[in-house]
Amino acid sequence: MPEIPDNALPHIEPATLEDLTQLTDLVMALLGEEEDFTPDRIKQEHGLKLILEQPNRGRIFVLRTDHSIIGMVNLLFTISTAEGGTVILMEDVIVHPMHRGQGYGSMLLKYAKDFARQKQFRRITLLTDRISAESQHFFQKHGFVFSHMIPMRYVFKDEETPPQG
Repeated sequence: MPEIPDNALPHIEPATLEDLTQLTDLVMALLGEEEDFTPDRIKQEHGLKLILEQPNRGRIFVLRTDHSIIGMVNLLFTISTAEGGTVILMEDVIVHPMHRGQGYGSMLLKYAKDFARQKQFRRITLLTDRISAESQHFFQKHGFVFSHMIPMRYVFKDEETPPQG
């Protein structure tokens, strides 16, 4: 990843299909740090492409300098009966390791929260790594609180699910 020139200020904008390779690289790096996930380039690229091609399901915003993506946030939309309206599941809050600690993650979170507020979403939910106190502190610093809910999941094995188009 190249250094950011002083005159190229990072800005946040919606991701496009042209960003797919760089987005996949970022997600692969993130999942490589996670205990619950095994990176799979084909799966990650396919998932990102589904979001980019169907903006009614979610948005991906990138932190870009010139033509280099140094961070991203993935916002998935769903309906909550508890909240009585639309909510966001925030996934993949990523800043490239070379650019961490410079406020870029905070920029992405502020942008995501402003987007959600403007579009009148009622809640943002995220999952963060249980063993990463640093990650938990980062999100708490931005107003996220622990839930009394405990995440559980069932992951279908590849042979249990038909291929998606």
